[in-house]
Amino acid sequence: MPGHAATLQQIAQTQAAAFYHGVLADQIDLESRKYQGFLRKSDLEAYDVQWVTPLSIDYHGYSILELPPNGQGLVTLLALNTLRHFEPMAWNQQEMVHRQWEAIKMAFADGQAAITDPQEMRVSLKTLLSEDFGRRRAAEIGAKAQLAKPMELGKSGTVYLCTADQQGNMVSYIQSNYMGFGSGIVVKETGIALQNRGADFSLDPHHVNALKPGKKTYHTIIPGFLMKGQRALGPFGVMGGTMQPQGHLQVVMNLIDFHFNPQMALDAPRWQFVSGKKFLVEPHFDRNLARLLKECGHEVEIALEPGGFGRGQIILRMENGTYWGGCDSRTDSNIACY
Repeated sequence: MPGHAATLQQIAQTQAAAFYHGVLADQIDLESRKYQGFLRKSDLEAYDVQWVTPLSIDYHGYSILELPPNGQGLVTLLALNTLRHFEPMAWNQQEMVHRQWEAIKMAFADGQAAITDPQEMRVSLKTLLSEDFGRRRAAEIGAKAQLAKPMELGKSGTVYLCTADQQGNMVSYIQSNYMGFGSGIVVKETGIALQNRGADFSLDPHHVNALKPGKKTYHTIIPGFLMKGQRALGPFGVMGGTMQPQGHLQVVMNLIDFHFNPQMALDAPRWQFVSGKKFLVEPHFDRNLARLLKECGHEVEIALEPGGFGRGQIILRMENGTYWGGCDSRTDSNIACY
């Protein structure tokens, strides 16, 4: 409700102001200077909580919601915007996976070129998520693998969780210090680990994510949400650097196109785009399917460890008000009821 949201916003802003104007802000400033960092107390004082309107597209009758830039949730929506122009196929068919792979490569190419601080974006979100844009991208997908703009994947130190109550309030939440423990700097006597999201800035002044004071750079953490018409179905997310939009794509299609339940949607074998035409697949990915994809021109490599394929959680609210949850089998996780 608007009034309720305004109250929450006021509380969050008050808490943020109290935090940043206090002793902790001084300590963070001191620690940053000690290691030749650029973060200052004035930066923290200038920060304010932002309430944003999620981006969404209609995918086969469901609304898929992601946070807007500077987050990379746009990459998921770009891929789905392309794939919604095809009729759904069986889960493990070569042609279906080939389309997914081509669509995610295109989405990263477009996303990496566009996503930055929303005030600095050079391309309209309306244009990128238009039916016409998705249709034109879909028309580019042929029978063979094509090269997209190369992109190197990074590591992350991220935690995703989701929760819901009996009144139907649901939260999709993600937090990350980025690479491992972020910058590796912990503010003395506070336990506060400083993140290193600035690593995604570019020192090329012409790049869309060129370093600039007060600017937000490309951000990888993206909590997701699923709706059917005006009915909230529930939160979902897959953590893991730039595996996140790829995980979102696969989970959404598993739920909507292949009618998997939440646990099945998370447990299904995953693939991961690396760069160029190279994809990693999990050890239990169908070997025959991998061979067929290789014949299409994809470079397919079987990963020995599951750690790089993300870790997800899902909660779906059924029509009778009960909840159905799933936790990723690739990590320690559980469904907690209270």
